[in-house]
Amino acid sequence: MEVTQVLLNAQSIDGNVRKHAEENLTQFQNQNFPAFLLSMSGELSNDEKPVDSRKLAGLILKNALDAKELNLKAELVQRWLSLDPSVKTQIKGCMLSTLSSSALDARSTASQVIAKVAGIELRNSQWRELVSTLTSNISGPAHVKQATLETLGYLCEEISPEILVQEEVNSILTSVVQGMSSSESNDIRLAATRALYNALSFAKTNFENDMERNYIMRVVCEATLSPEMKIRQVAFECLVSISSMYYNQLAPYIKDIFNITAKSVKEDEEPVALQAIEFWSSICDEEIDVLDEYGGDFSGESDIPCFYFIKQALPALVPMLLETLLKQEEDQDQDEGAWNISMAGGTCLGLVARTVGDDIVPLVMPFVQENISKPEWRRREAATYAFGSILEGPSPDKLTPLVNLALEFMLHAMKDENSHVKDTTAWTLGRIFEFLHGPTMEAPVITQSNFPHILSVLIEGMKDVPNVAEKVCGALYFLAQGYEDVGTSSLLTPFFQSVVEALLTTAHREDAGESRLRTSAYETLNEVVRCSMEETASIVMQLIPVFLMKLMETLEVQKLSSEEREKQIELQGLLCGCLQVIIQKLSGSDSTKYGLLQYADQMMALFLRVFAFRNATVHEEAMLAIGALAYATGADFSKYMPDFYPYLEMGLQNFEEYQVCAVTVGVVGDICRALDEKIFPYCDGIMTQLLKDLSSNQLHRSVKPPIFSCFGDIALAIGESFDKYLVYAMPMLQGAAELSLQPANSDDEMIEYNNQLRNGILEAYSAIFQGFKNSPKTQLLMPYAPHILQFLDSMYQEKDMDDMVTKAAVGVLGDLADTLSANAAPLLRQSLFCRDFVDECLSSDDHLIKETAEWVHMTLSRVVSG
Repeated sequence: MEVTQVLLNAQSIDGNVRKHAEENLTQFQNQNFPAFLLSMSGELSNDEKPVDSRKLAGLILKNALDAKELNLKAELVQRWLSLDPSVKTQIKGCMLSTLSSSALDARSTASQVIAKVAGIELRNSQWRELVSTLTSNISGPAHVKQATLETLGYLCEEISPEILVQEEVNSILTSVVQGMSSSESNDIRLAATRALYNALSFAKTNFENDMERNYIMRVVCEATLSPEMKIRQVAFECLVSISSMYYNQLAPYIKDIFNITAKSVKEDEEPVALQAIEFWSSICDEEIDVLDEYGGDFSGESDIPCFYFIKQALPALVPMLLETLLKQEEDQDQDEGAWNISMAGGTCLGLVARTVGDDIVPLVMPFVQENISKPEWRRREAATYAFGSILEGPSPDKLTPLVNLALEFMLHAMKDENSHVKDTTAWTLGRIFEFLHGPTMEAPVITQSNFPHILSVLIEGMKDVPNVAEKVCGALYFLAQGYEDVGTSSLLTPFFQSVVEALLTTAHREDAGESRLRTSAYETLNEVVRCSMEETASIVMQLIPVFLMKLMETLEVQKLSSEEREKQIELQGLLCGCLQVIIQKLSGSDSTKYGLLQYADQMMALFLRVFAFRNATVHEEAMLAIGALAYATGADFSKYMPDFYPYLEMGLQNFEEYQVCAVTVGVVGDICRALDEKIFPYCDGIMTQLLKDLSSNQLHRSVKPPIFSCFGDIALAIGESFDKYLVYAMPMLQGAAELSLQPANSDDEMIEYNNQLRNGILEAYSAIFQGFKNSPKTQLLMPYAPHILQFLDSMYQEKDMDDMVTKAAVGVLGDLADTLSANAAPLLRQSLFCRDFVDECLSSDDHLIKETAEWVHMTLSRVVSG
């Protein structure tokens, strides 16, 4: 094969030529993989070949080493590791030699391939000489130095810090920081600064050393002053990363960083200024996390102290941020992910308010009062944005008097001549209703006298341009939410029908597809229904045939363009979501449940037709609606099972769209609670699929804890008939329990997942014991009791259970003792968890844990004493 020509043909504008070339490459790869890789690496490293063929060869190489899909990635890794060592050595040699190429694209592609190979080999204790090879390149010609720094950056992005020894980390950081020197060319400085950004997570030990940390911080701060905009931008990105990774070591530098960021925000180009603002947003995030965890009066118990950087910088930081609010863009698109200095400044101001609370109010209000009535729209919008930004954080006592003074003005501003001002005003009204409205407010800002005016302004605002109308829907959402727990009456009740009609009209405007308006209108309609009172149930009931008709229309329209099809699918999902909320609302009362059930057959038939449309979001919404219908219909849902079961199984098999799988697992639980023992004919199929799901490496791990809970739902529904599944389910539970006890990665996400996994396991155990209670088959559970108690003991010794897991663990102990009774007494007497932990839980501050512990204590006393 003439590889160069084939690679060029694979990029041809002629579809037939391109297809033939791609087929040739695939055939070559499948027939002789080692030769294929050698051919691609040879092409990439050959300076006499065309740049286009070299770039594609490098891309093919990279794709042969990595993939997003975990199973495929594992296969590619294994395939590389199993290659003949001489082949791998030759390919790596070609890549390293390409770093000296005169072609920038070839060097850059080789950098990425080297990092991918290193990501595989270094994890397997291979290619240990790579770091020293690369760092020795730094003394070479400028283009080699630039390519090497780029490679080091990709390498640090690809591997985790523990893979390298400290000596290797030191040599990388030395090379990178030297490359950032102002004496180097812009290309080298940019590559080095990008490499440092990726290498910061490796620098923990270096940041603990004052001299090394000072050197790194000085070089980064110098880079923020570079004449080259891209270098300044990446340098600020490094500062943002440092602010979260090394917050507790920033104190000596914070004053200088403020001066640097303030200058950038005021004078620099937008990409750089945005990162300078992001630094302060990141500091806010760090301090909010510490203060949230340890309370507003931080007492120093945290591993990471709170240095109150934001509070100290407040007098200078707030004016800086307020100035950014005046830098709006005339044609800024506020609803399509646009991001500019004004938006970044307002977002940061909101985070500052959450960090310092009441202290921000006197610094912002003069700006608001000075600008809110100015002729220039920018000043009016900025003042409104500033006011809306500080509504979360300060106390209601501080804000309520200000809001009472401002509310009438805000309502009037909804008629402002400028669309940006109206957009921000509607958003600010939403913030007022979200944070200062509800049954817990001592001094409500919404009263019987001002409510009609507020509502009339919002209903009128829904007729405005889409981006304003979308914000108005958001404001109405929070207005309705404030009446969720008010008892039997609500100020919204007399206006319920007009609100519903306005929202439906808005949802079906011709331009409702813009600015998420249709979605926002339906979400608000759902909230209005969810928070409605019994007096309006008849109106809610009347919505069912309306939504069923609209859903049927979406199912019957054929021959649509791709854009129309997308709009149709979106509407199907929204309608299924609305019907789910209505089912949940009306099934909660006997007086409305009967009327709801008259539509059950029609609803179910339409939900089943929705599954013919291959879209994950619609499938999720239809599944959730069916789960709600199962709860409403109870045992009568059994008549739908023959037609529904194939779709249930299809949902459980949907590994790729794992959210659909997760929702389907939840619906299995809903159906179990609805049908009880009538679910039994379908349990073989369901359990088989759930066990396959647990065994699969393809399924996202977040679905697995709910599957264990689902075992419990099935066991509770069919009772002792679950005995046929014990031999399959219990080993799965035991394996997962052992996995959850292995030393966990210390990151918060992994800890949270481990707690979810344990909770799912414990819920399953608890429900299985309850399902077998008073059954002659109880003895079948005895062989599993020692392991369960050992699991509880191990968790107790770890001293690392959140409240959810603690309550579930205590509950399992009680259910085990209650079900197995005297048979379990010897085991219970030996259990540390049984003996010590339950006593600790009796004095818990959490009343649910305490109540559970009291019941368990009585049960244990009865069982253990015999």
